[in-house]
Amino acid sequence: MAKSKGMGIATSVKSGNFRPTKQGAGMTAKGVAAYRKANPGSKLQTAVTEKNPTGKAAARRKSFCARMTGMKKLASEETKRDPNSRINQSLKRWRCS
Repeated sequence: MAKSKGMGIATSVKSGNFRPTKQGAGMTAKGVAAYRKANPGSKLQTAVTEKNPTGKAAARRKSFCARMTGMKKLASEETKRDPNSRINQSLKRWRCS
C-alpha cells in the first residue's frame, strides 16, 4: 500500500480513504479512522453534513466554510466556476452557502 509522506495513509480514492469528487470530495469515515490510527493524538473528524448543527459541530462547519471559501478565492478562475471541482464539491457537501 502506497502511503503519502504527509498523512501516513493512502490518499487515493481507490483505497476507500477519500470520497470521489462526484460524491462531494473529502475523507470517508474509513479514511478518518486510518488517519487517526497512523497519527496518534489526532482529533480529525468527518464532515459536518447535517442541516442544522448546534454547538461544536456548528462552530466546526463555520470555521471550515470560512477557510475553504478563502481558498476558493485563491483558486484559478476555471476552478472557481467548475461545479465539479474538489473545492466546490466539498463546500457543497459541508453545506457552505
